[in-house]
Amino acid sequence: MRQNQKFSNTLIMWYLMNKRDLPWRKTKDPYLIWLSEIILQQTRIAQGTSYYEKFANKFEDVFALANSDEKTILKMWQGLGYYSRARNLHSTAKEIAATYNGKFPDNYKSLVKLKGIGDYTASAIASMAFDQGHAVVDGNVYRVLSRIFGIDTPINESKGVKEFKLLAQELLNTEDPGTHNQALMEFGAVVCTPKNPQCDNCVFNNSCEALSTGRVNQLPKKKKTLKIKNRFFNFLVLDHKNENTFIRQRVLKDIWQNLFEFPLLETQEELYNPADLLNFIEKEFYLKDNFHLKKFNEKPILHKLSHQNLYATFWIINSEFNIENSISWEQLNDHALPVLIQNFVDKYKGLNQ
Repeated sequence: MRQNQKFSNTLIMWYLMNKRDLPWRKTKDPYLIWLSEIILQQTRIAQGTSYYEKFANKFEDVFALANSDEKTILKMWQGLGYYSRARNLHSTAKEIAATYNGKFPDNYKSLVKLKGIGDYTASAIASMAFDQGHAVVDGNVYRVLSRIFGIDTPINESKGVKEFKLLAQELLNTEDPGTHNQALMEFGAVVCTPKNPQCDNCVFNNSCEALSTGRVNQLPKKKKTLKIKNRFFNFLVLDHKNENTFIRQRVLKDIWQNLFEFPLLETQEELYNPADLLNFIEKEFYLKDNFHLKKFNEKPILHKLSHQNLYATFWIINSEFNIENSISWEQLNDHALPVLIQNFVDKYKGLNQ
């Protein structure tokens, strides 16, 4: 127990002297803490901070967020990826507004039942907003604990998840759990980093098992899991006299659900011959002739997602005929587009201005 207390005291002392000045650390409002934690999932702080400030400024409380429409939220989220987070954010805001009268549950058991909130986020809110003794375990925590204590149990197996959660809970400073949790995550983010950790300046370098045994770069351990899937996307981009184009919403439970894209033909391999697209164009746009088809990018654009590689080719359809329900290129700004699509639009518009 004394050893655990020494660990926490050393960690918190380091944190108080070295912590970064981040906006969500200046509040105990569970709404703002929740907002920051959802945005920062799978997102670097450097990128996520501006999104946090944008959401916090536009939606001053959970009612404002709940009363917004999904289209607005997805548009504001554009560029962050993992769009299910945005949809869950909206869903949970509506539930808290309706079921809890706008007040976040003040206990872990109720928090973890909310959509998009797992063990980590529930523990973070419970400890930081309500001073409850729940340890957080994220990628930073796995890395710090595995190295300092020399644990080589894979972190993506149930055994490892339980082992690290138990250790994190044992080490937790129950008198100030919020500060302890933030300190542990901060330490992993700025000192005990995935690559080139600052071992020479580490306050635990005299007791770090990984450092003493030369295993810093080998921990934490992760069991190899899912294979990377390759997908070939052919986007058909209507350009009616540089004025109008056509997009549709993705509604299936796949990547980019509820975001907008150009009509898409997914194939098993890269297409080289425009003739392979003619039947699709006829069915999609009712165009049989009087149009010109060309590749925008000669080589597919590689867009990496978790466990997926997308190889995207944009095919430009120049046509004299306007298509029903087409929109102006300027109206694209009103729709939430995947980053891959938005990057193409910016480049294409730039070339045609």
